[in-house]
Amino acid sequence: MLAAPSAAPRFSGDLTTVQAPPLASLRTGVRWATLALGLVLAAGSGATTARVGAWAIALGVLALWQGERADHPGRRVRVAAALELAIDLAAVISTGEWTSPFVFCVVGGVMALGFTGGFAAGLPAAVVSSVAIGIPFHLRVGFLTADGLLLTGQWTVELALVALLAAYARRLFGEAQDRQTLALDRMSQLTEANELLVSLHRVAQTLPASLDLVQVLASTVNRLRALIDCDVIAVLLRDEATGSWTVGASEGASLPHVLADTELPAPLAASTSSSVASLVVSLAPGESLGPELLSRSGLYAPLRARGNLVGLLALEQHEPGFYGRRDLRILDGFMEPAALAIDNARWFARLRTIGADEERVRIARDMHDSVGQSLAFVAFKLDRLTGMAKEPELREELDTLRTEVRGVLTEVRDTLCDLRTDVTDTRGLVETLDDFLERVRGRVDFDVTFTHHSTGRLPLIQERELWRVAHEAVSNVEHHARPRHLRVRWECDGSVARLTVADDGKGFKASSAAGAGSYGIQGMRERANAIGARLEIESEPFVGTVVECRLEAA
Repeated sequence: MLAAPSAAPRFSGDLTTVQAPPLASLRTGVRWATLALGLVLAAGSGATTARVGAWAIALGVLALWQGERADHPGRRVRVAAALELAIDLAAVISTGEWTSPFVFCVVGGVMALGFTGGFAAGLPAAVVSSVAIGIPFHLRVGFLTADGLLLTGQWTVELALVALLAAYARRLFGEAQDRQTLALDRMSQLTEANELLVSLHRVAQTLPASLDLVQVLASTVNRLRALIDCDVIAVLLRDEATGSWTVGASEGASLPHVLADTELPAPLAASTSSSVASLVVSLAPGESLGPELLSRSGLYAPLRARGNLVGLLALEQHEPGFYGRRDLRILDGFMEPAALAIDNARWFARLRTIGADEERVRIARDMHDSVGQSLAFVAFKLDRLTGMAKEPELREELDTLRTEVRGVLTEVRDTLCDLRTDVTDTRGLVETLDDFLERVRGRVDFDVTFTHHSTGRLPLIQERELWRVAHEAVSNVEHHARPRHLRVRWECDGSVARLTVADDGKGFKASSAAGAGSYGIQGMRERANAIGARLEIESEPFVGTVVECRLEAA
């Protein structure tokens, strides 16, 4: 059982109940600074009365209490900040209003409310503080004195500016916390996906046949033939990406690789809306998968797994009325396990592709953090050693080594760039291929040409798989073909697309492409099948190879 990753702490932008230690520490520092400034002003002005001393002690105790609770982010800090501001106002009003040595403590209190409550708390705090201090001040010095009004106006503006700056700083901090939280959530998701892939890999080692689609299809056909006599048998797989049907396995009939809904025979098309197998005692001409003179009766069944239609089964015989209810019941009971096995195999193939892509990105990141930086450091040191060397022979050897290291560093950087390159919503296949082939030109000694005619884009998932097909095909040419020319062509009108990669290299025998070691070609076929594309590879020794991938998205 997979352990669920611990949820990352979420930041909602509201600091009323949660305050991060950096802001709490800043508030404590501001309070001590304003208190120290007040004591300096009191000493400088000679206003060291008993009342000032008592308030200085009270404000010092308040600063100590705030420092003690700075490491406890779960407290209701907005209420506490409002209480602190009330104490500051009391100290200022009782020691001279705007002329009080502790007036700067009010600045710290307004700043604290701006940090904890944003604009909605900071600006009202500034206004309330100005009114609370200004009214007793003007009652003492007079409401219409120019100096008094000017002093009140200056302090009101200053407090408002402090509230605005504190609230803006709080917003910036909240956005940074949101970005950090999103990154933590992404890491948690990747960790969970990695644990799932590890578990599936262990299952695959135990039951490899049950998770390999080709083997599952072959086993399905063999088991059906052992249970029900038939001249024609076919398993069609639903491709949701294109809305078509892929012939996964067939015997006794020559079928195209892909069938549209309109190309399905009538009995098979009727099975798509059914939940049970159907029996046709006598097939009319044109209603069978096999030749008209061969198939006269048939059994047809939908393959449904997890509530979705994943495929169709068809069995046909040359004799009319050959199948009966016994055969129908056998097929009806066979449908569910066959559908589940096929669906499991297809999901495993998808997860394997996703895992390969995630692993590709992880490898690129690790290489950048370790190998790439280490090689760059070695190259830098070799530059210094070459300049310091006095003997010509030693300098020549160091220069040769430096050239080789820089060449390896360039190859590593190109590999990193290739691994991390992908098609996105804003960057289409044409731009991605163009940049990739430009890097290829810089590191090979043969001619590379890229032509394209594109009037539309395919869905993102299909373009990404086609990009990986193109990348694998070009990489095979680069590492194995030894050609003089490489031609890549892309054509797409938004619904029909064709990718062609052709070279005049050493080629290979067609039979060797199906070998167990042909992982690159096997990977291209899997990617093409995943999006309903047709992949054709033609090669002849010492002549060259042509890889063509065609896709109809509609």
